Amino acid sequence: MTDSTVPTDTESVGRNGKPRLRGWKLFLRDVVVIFVIALVVSVLIKTFLVRSFYIPSESMSDTLVQNDRIIVNQLAPDLMHLQHGDVVVFKDPGNWLTPTPPVEQNAFAAAVDWTLALVGLSAPDSNDHLIKRVIGLPGDHVVCCNELGQLSVNDVPLDEPYVSLPDGSTDVSKDDFDVTVPADSLWVMGDNRYNSKDSRYQQDTPSRGFVPLEDVVGRALLISWPISRWTWLDNAPDTFRGVEQGAASE
Repeated sequence: MTDSTVPTDTESVGRNGKPRLRGWKLFLRDVVVIFVIALVVSVLIKTFLVRSFYIPSESMSDTLVQNDRIIVNQLAPDLMHLQHGDVVVFKDPGNWLTPTPPVEQNAFAAAVDWTLALVGLSAPDSNDHLIKRVIGLPGDHVVCCNELGQLSVNDVPLDEPYVSLPDGSTDVSKDDFDVTVPADSLWVMGDNRYNSKDSRYQQDTPSRGFVPLEDVVGRALLISWPISRWTWLDNAPDTFRGVEQGAASE
């Protein structure tokens, strides 16, 4: 007579005398646990550390081109100070962007996009953000252009190798300006200087062309897609060498 309490080859008896799962059931449980842990970790990373954005325009060309995907470090500026030359993503400070209607998606595509956005692999809100290069930090005096067509920060003229200009143009800005950056704000410009609606052209908005630090989402670290354009994004330290000393001497 078979004893019904004897465990099968896919079970073992636990301390309470009840059968314990083994084999495929245990494997399935482990997979679910690992998936949940990975999902939670991904959400935490996306919320507090890094996230992905795509580039919707050519305003940062040739550094960034349309449809590039970038990884953004969200620890800046709260836990990591921003520096001259950093490429930053920020929320619209007010009336910089023209309102656009939401993109219509079928239910499946919307669900996939929502899931990828949850873990930071998609950026459906990229069109609600801007990306530019930090030219002026709080207290900086930013002027353009000198007799050589250069921009200067704290009386230090800049040699900007990342700037894209139309053929025949030598001035790094089509329009002159002279501003002093207020506290807790930035002056930002696109690398595609003749095709960027940046701080220069937002001086009649509520922010007067400056970006409040509280609106900064983070600093762009690298181009993650397409693979052929994978590269780290630096802040052109040679360009801004000496600018801090200029600011300190004022």
